[in-house]
Amino acid sequence: MKREKRELVEAYKARDPAARSTFEILTLYPGIKATLAYRRAHWFHERGMFYIARWISQRARRRTGIEIHPGAKIGRRFVIDHGMGVVIGETAEIGDDVLIYQGVTLGGTGKDTGKRHPTIGNNVLIGCGAKVLGPFTVGNNSRIASNAVVLKEIPPDSTAVGVPARVVKVAGQKVDFVREVDQIHVSDPVANELVSLRDQVRALAEMVEKYSNA
Repeated sequence: MKREKRELVEAYKARDPAARSTFEILTLYPGIKATLAYRRAHWFHERGMFYIARWISQRARRRTGIEIHPGAKIGRRFVIDHGMGVVIGETAEIGDDVLIYQGVTLGGTGKDTGKRHPTIGNNVLIGCGAKVLGPFTVGNNSRIASNAVVLKEIPPDSTAVGVPARVVKVAGQKVDFVREVDQIHVSDPVANELVSLRDQVRALAEMVEKYSNA
C-alpha cells in the first residue's frame, strides 16, 4: 500500500499542475482517496467477502462522490481528476497510467450478461462527462473527448468524439470521415430545403412569365 500511495502521488503531481504537495494530495484529493479505498475493497472482494467490500466502496462513495465497484480491475497510477460523479462498473477493467475526469461513467447498456463493462487500455485519457458503455475495448494511448458516448470498440492511438462517438484521429492522422463529425461547419437541413423550394418557385415563375409573353 505504501508503494501504491507513492506511485499515485507521483502520478497526480505529473498529471495535475495544481498539485502542490504530497500532503495536499493525500488529504484533499477525492480521487486518490477513492482509489485507495477501492484497493482495500477489492482485496476483500477477491476473497469472497462481498458485503464488507461493498461497505467500503459505498462509504468511499459518500465521502468522495466517486463510485468504484470493488469487483472492477484497475491498474497502477490511476488518476481521477476532480472526480465528482465518476462511476466504474463491476466488470470494468482499467490499465496502467489512465486519467479520467469528473462525470465519467464506465458502465453497461443493460443488454449484456457476464462481462458488461468496458476494458480500458494503458495510458488512456477520458474527458469529463464521457460515457463508455458496453463490454468492448478502448485501445492503448487513446483519447475520449468530453461528453462523448462510446458504444463500440476504439482502436489504439485513437481520438474519439461525439454522440455516438466516432474515431476522428488514429496515430495523429485524421480519418477519412472526419467531415461527418464536424460540429461547427454543419449544414442546416431545413435551410437547405427552403433554398431548394425557392429555386423551384423561381423556375416556375420564369416558365409562367415565358408562356404569358408568348
